[in-house]
Amino acid sequence: MKNFRKILIPSLATLLMAGTIGCSNLDDVVLDKSDKPANVLTSLQLKSAYAALGSFTDQANAYALLEHPSDEMQGPTRGADWDDNGRWRNLHTHTWTNQSDDVLGAWNNLNRGHALANEVIADLKATKQQVAEAKFIRAFYIFYTTDLFGQVAFKDLANPGALPKGLSRKEAAEQVISDLKAIVGDLPSASASNTGLATKEAVAFLLAKTYLNRAVFNQAPTTPAGPFTFDKADMDAVIANADLIISSGKYALTANYFDNFHFENTDRSKELIFVIPNEKGASNNNGSSPRNRYFMTCHYNMSPSGWNGFTTLADFYGSFEKGDTRGGAAIKGITDVKGLRAGFLIGQQYDGAGAAIKDREGKPLIFTADIDLKTANEVNGIRVIKYQPDYTDLDSPANDYVFFRYADAWLMKAEAMHRSGNSAGALTMVNTLRVARGATALASLTDANLLAERGRELYWEGWRRNDQIRFGKFNAPVQNRTTVSPDFRVVFPIPQKELEINANLKQNFGY
Repeated sequence: MKNFRKILIPSLATLLMAGTIGCSNLDDVVLDKSDKPANVLTSLQLKSAYAALGSFTDQANAYALLEHPSDEMQGPTRGADWDDNGRWRNLHTHTWTNQSDDVLGAWNNLNRGHALANEVIADLKATKQQVAEAKFIRAFYIFYTTDLFGQVAFKDLANPGALPKGLSRKEAAEQVISDLKAIVGDLPSASASNTGLATKEAVAFLLAKTYLNRAVFNQAPTTPAGPFTFDKADMDAVIANADLIISSGKYALTANYFDNFHFENTDRSKELIFVIPNEKGASNNNGSSPRNRYFMTCHYNMSPSGWNGFTTLADFYGSFEKGDTRGGAAIKGITDVKGLRAGFLIGQQYDGAGAAIKDREGKPLIFTADIDLKTANEVNGIRVIKYQPDYTDLDSPANDYVFFRYADAWLMKAEAMHRSGNSAGALTMVNTLRVARGATALASLTDANLLAERGRELYWEGWRRNDQIRFGKFNAPVQNRTTVSPDFRVVFPIPQKELEINANLKQNFGY
């Protein structure tokens, strides 16, 4: 997973034979099988499939679809800055189309990764473990594709001449579950050195996540926003898979919450189940640098000097009680040197010497909760810092980029217990997490405060849209989106060009 070489595919036709369809950004993907032994090539193919995960670390495309339409992120236009033809506003206000940049980019990147995994699965020289790893990666891409787009273009590798099938959400979820169950015996158990690879514990996490969302995925295409019926057998499967992780003894809630995202999180965190492992200075780690996460929100005059873009919403910030360590903390070696804190940044900002930072007009840099999407100024909006910068290498730091984290498995189990009628046991689990984070215990557990707890624990990690849909709150009004959005907005449209080249795909209801 580290220092991958690129592997290229000569044409879209080649990709169609091996994988999925419709990736427009494939000019840099070449497979030259002429001068490499099969085992070496297979290894490189597998590394390329892993490396494609780096697209999730961009502030655009899939990450943008996962976060901006939710209640925890927005991208305001600040004068001439961050307008980008309204792409960020359209995501937050639920007014995207099948031509929106991030809709197209996410579809292309997910299908590209899916196709690269298929290259390994179809390779007759691949070992059982290599095939198992590739099927895990493919399942990862299928999960996100069905979650975002409600359909998956799935290539039947036994019939390479046929167009990819158009799997419904229900069929795609069943494919993920079937593949993951079949491969778990061919994968290693997790260790401190393989958090960037497919493992039994990573499989258990993705299975738990799929079963937890199965009620959503089983919903009829004409009623994608529910109401949902959560089958007890699915909830039992969530609990069983979460227990495989929890009872393994390999993980624990990390004492310092922000150590999970520190540039030394490889060593500091006890929660990393599946990540992109990054090396300091490793040529931007094949496009997977977490630098975007601090550059996209820091002001120009802060250190690091950022792009002054995205913010959280006032109500989301207000859901944290005083004393909850997840809301903000000073980080030794960062705050005392450069002034930057982790968590939410609001009010006057200071440098490492304690001097007040000023904005570009020389006024105090005071971040405010009030913000307008179209007419924001440079200080409007509460900023968020989770991944902490390494000032010795801001562009290529060593923060492992987190996909699957132990606290999420913990909360998935609690949610499944709650949905199965064991709210008392679920409350105990939630309160164990809250006390560990410095928050007070809840007196009772409801859908509302369970959704809020997932937000407090996992904000800006790419799960909020998924969570809000499952709890039936995704379409509700929020700051800078004052009306209820239509139910069909819980999935994104299939790009038009994909419908034109594959008759097995149908446009989603409402678009």
